[in-house]
Amino acid sequence: METCAKVCLLTLVVVLGATAADAPEQPLPFSHKTHAGAMKLACKMCHTNPDPGETEGIPASTTCMDCHSTIKTDSPAIQKLTAYFENKRPVPWVRVYEIPDYVNFSHRTHVKAGNACEDCHGKVAERDQLSREVDISMGGCLNCHKAKNAGTDCTFCHDQR
Repeated sequence: METCAKVCLLTLVVVLGATAADAPEQPLPFSHKTHAGAMKLACKMCHTNPDPGETEGIPASTTCMDCHSTIKTDSPAIQKLTAYFENKRPVPWVRVYEIPDYVNFSHRTHVKAGNACEDCHGKVAERDQLSREVDISMGGCLNCHKAKNAGTDCTFCHDQR
C-alpha cells in the first residue's frame, strides 16, 4: 500500500509540474487577471480580428502603448515595452495556443456562433500567466462540437483532398 501512495504522489507531482511548465516564459510580464479581470477590458480591445477573421492577433506594442504611454511608465517592464515600441520592433510574445495549418479554423465564426473566449482558452481573466488549459486537439474540438450540435463531418474543419 505504501508503494501505491508513493506512485500516486509522484503522479500528482508530475501532472502539476507539467501543467505549470505549460506556461511559456514571456518577454514581458503580462497579467490577464489585471487587464481582463480587474480592469474588465474586453478581449477584442487588445486582440484584433482583422478580415477575414480567421485568427486573433497578438497585440502589437502600439496597442499596449495606447495606455502605457502614461500608465506605469516608471515600471521596468513598461520601459522594456517602450523600447520595443520606439525601436519599431514587435514584442516577441510566445504563442500559447496555435491551431495547425491543416485545420480550417475561424475565431470570428466561433464567436458569432455564441462561443466565449473561455470555451477554448480557459478562465483567462483569472490568470496572471497563461498556459494551455483547454484541449484543442481534434478530440477536444469534436467533443465540443458534439456538445453544441455543431458540424462534425471531416470537411467541416479539414480541406477535402
